[in-house]
Amino acid sequence: MIDVESVTIGPTSRWGRLSPSELWRYRELVLFLVWRNLKVRYKQAVLGAAWAVLQPLLHMIIFSIFFGRLAKVPSDGVPFPLFAYVGLLPWQLFASALGESANSLIADERLVTKVYFPRIVIPVAAVLSWLLDFAVSAVLLVGLMAWFQVAPGPGLLLAPVVVVATLAVALGVGLWLSALNVQYRDVRYTLPFLTQVLLFLSPVAYPSSLVPEAWRWLYGLNPMAGVVESFRSAVLGTPLSTPVVLSSAVATVILLVGGIGYFGRMERTFADMI
Repeated sequence: MIDVESVTIGPTSRWGRLSPSELWRYRELVLFLVWRNLKVRYKQAVLGAAWAVLQPLLHMIIFSIFFGRLAKVPSDGVPFPLFAYVGLLPWQLFASALGESANSLIADERLVTKVYFPRIVIPVAAVLSWLLDFAVSAVLLVGLMAWFQVAPGPGLLLAPVVVVATLAVALGVGLWLSALNVQYRDVRYTLPFLTQVLLFLSPVAYPSSLVPEAWRWLYGLNPMAGVVESFRSAVLGTPLSTPVVLSSAVATVILLVGGIGYFGRMERTFADMI
């Protein structure tokens, strides 16, 4: 007679805390989902990865016309098209990653209901899949800096850190919204409006120096305010507002830790509610 051992698999704790070791065990699944997302995104797309450049480029042109030429918004001594494009790079990464991660559980409904694995793998893969688009769009940045004869400073070495912070913000907000989206499908309808509001609350088309100094700490509670300003400062050497960056860093940590906790607590209900 063969002894059969019964093994029950499930979340590692009552609150479903993120276990780095568990995520590491499922790293191949993360990579597979990232690759699948990339293939689905550009399947039968005529321009393919060129969309990664076209979106920030078109936004840059629109912002340069209306904010740069008509409204005469200052750009910290940097040519406005370059100023806007550098701000759009982390913003586009955040907005795209947030949109996909917020809807990732609903999109992978069949996967969620059939087999156990750490559900956080799905939004993590959704966020990471946009790194390729960011890299592609960054190629145009090199050309723009050469065109406007602006050389990067030593702060460029910190740009990867800011990119990681961008992913952290997108994942933090995405975890909250993806878990809420399972229960309340209104999230998918409110997300475009929320993203549009955050765009104008972030210093993408204007410098944060326009915000009164006494209010900058409050302005920085939008984590993308500090991320955009830090990325622009790292690439172009523009001034950096310490209150904005510190407030954004605190907000990012709260959003990410809170998002992981809330996602983990709701994880056990996903299969039933989705």
